[in-house]
Amino acid sequence: MILLVRDDREFLCEPGTELHTDLGVVDVPTDPEPGQIVESHLGEAFVVRALRGPDLFHHLERTGAPMVPKDVGVIVGHTGVAAGDAVLDAGTGTGVLAAYLGRLGASVTTYERDPDFAATARQNMATAGVTDRVEVRAADVTAELDTLAAGAYDVVTLDTEDAPTVVAAAPDLLVPGGFVAVYSPFVEHAREAADAATDAGLAAVETVETIQRRMDFDDRGSRPSTAGVGHTGYLTFARYTPRPADAA
Repeated sequence: MILLVRDDREFLCEPGTELHTDLGVVDVPTDPEPGQIVESHLGEAFVVRALRGPDLFHHLERTGAPMVPKDVGVIVGHTGVAAGDAVLDAGTGTGVLAAYLGRLGASVTTYERDPDFAATARQNMATAGVTDRVEVRAADVTAELDTLAAGAYDVVTLDTEDAPTVVAAAPDLLVPGGFVAVYSPFVEHAREAADAATDAGLAAVETVETIQRRMDFDDRGSRPSTAGVGHTGYLTFARYTPRPADAA
């Protein structure tokens, strides 16, 4: 998939198809190159742009509020998830986080309880080009914990109300040094996740709130924008660090 861009308008397209717009019909090239100019039958020009991570947030089919890029960035930066990692994800939803991690080169198994949401997430993984790295399972991860391989995951990411149940099992799921990351819309849920991590003996338990403010610059001066809300949710992190006695 690619984007055709005209000024501040973006159109998600599949190469080799037709795009119908109020600016005319565009024959999308079968092998488009980023920066290539294509014209509609009315002579209106569009620029080809490759699909990148932030574009997924705007163009994937939504089944709810997707995780915003700033929270994805904190998860990636805090856990160090990278190519070759195995990630267990639950609460797929739209699948923005799973798609981001897949595009980083991680192998992701993501659980979504709603079969319809899971079907949409699979389509979104195809749009993101990560079907070879992201498997979407239509199931409740808490019912599957006993079937998952022990010590098989480098990172566990959760966006579910029952996250504390999975966090409690994290020492059995994670490789030594692996991370669990929990997104919580409410601080009460974040505390439950943090308490579960502590009770499970995980290390470096912490909860953070990431607030992002856009800056406005005009002739009068510079100040944070008064539009929008910078808060989205809370992120709880913990790390599985076996004690010497456990290793023995």
